Formats: sequence, C-alpha cells, structure tokens
Amino acid sequence: MTKDANTATQETLGGILEARDWSRMGEAWHEDVVDHDPAPGQAPGLAGIVDFWEEFTTAFPDVTLEADPLVVTDDFITAVFTIHGTHTGPFQGHEPTGRSFTVRGIQVSKFVDGKIAERWGSTDQKGIEEQLQLGSSDVRFVSEG
Repeated sequence: MTKDANTATQETLGGILEARDWSRMGEAWHEDVVDHDPAPGQAPGLAGIVDFWEEFTTAFPDVTLEADPLVVTDDFITAVFTIHGTHTGPFQGHEPTGRSFTVRGIQVSKFVDGKIAERWGSTDQKGIEEQLQLGSSDVRFVSEG
C-alpha cells in the first residue's frame, strides 16, 4: 500500500473513535490484528480492540487523542500523541474518581492491504495512575486512534 492509503485509513480510524462507532472498526483494523501490547484480559483480534475502546470510552467518555507528530511510510504509521480524559466510569476494576489525566504515548501500526494488521504501543500508565490517584495498580491499555 501507499503512504496516502495508510493515512486515509488512519484518518478513518480517528473519525470512528471520535464518533464512537465501534461497528465500523473493521474499516481500519484487520479482523485478526495482532496487538503486541494488549490491555490485561484483552481478547485477541479486532474483537479485543473493540472491547477495549468500548470500556475505555465508558470509563473516560470525554477522552481525546491528539497526534503530533505522525510519521507515515508505505508499511507503518507511528503516532506520538497526547491523551486527555476524565474518569467518570469504572475502568479495570477501579471505580470512577472524577479526576482527569493528560499523558503522552506512542503507537506504531503496521498496515497490510490498507488496514492495521499489527500494533505496538505504550502510554504513560504511571502518569494516569498518579493523576487519577489510583495508587500502585496494573492499569494498562492500548492507545490510539
């Protein structure tokens, strides 16, 4: 595929995440996507990605992702991003705190036939724990859009 095709898919994914239209996630992700950094208990493939985002946006309904920079090749997109959210719903065993967080993260997506086939990512989990005052826990999540 080309940089332009991958960028178009990334933009589609951003629109899906913004609209919270989980039924469209297959437009951006392969059904059998390999997530190299899944959240605890996350199912494999597209179903796991969808389940994660449903839980995450229920826990943090105002979540936003701002990518800067975005590095695009014919096979990969690397996004460095800032993520903001307010903890108003249960998340990974933690009751809502009402507190907000702002942290940075990175995601690398490998594209095959215009869809994400593999992902690697890391977000400042410790920063989220501290800002939400969750204490020492195993808060882990995929990040991206």
